[in-house]
Amino acid sequence: MCVGLSARVLSVKDDTAVIDASGARREVNAALLDELEPGDMIMVHAGIAIAKITDDDAHEAESVLETIDGND
Repeated sequence: MCVGLSARVLSVKDDTAVIDASGARREVNAALLDELEPGDMIMVHAGIAIAKITDDDAHEAESVLETIDGND
C-alpha cells in the first residue's frame, strides 16, 4: 500500500519546496505542481509533491492515518 502524507508548504524555490509535515521540515520535489505558494497544503509521496489539497482534505487524511495506526 502506498501512503501520501499531507504537508504545508513553507517556501518554494525553482522546483523544490520546503514543507512542514506534522512538525518535520523536509525538502520535496515540486516540479509536478504549478503555482505552488507558501501556505498551500499538498500531498507528498516518496519525496514528491503530487497534488494540492484543501485543509479539509489534510485533516481527513490525518484522521485516516490515525485510524490505521490505532491512535485515534
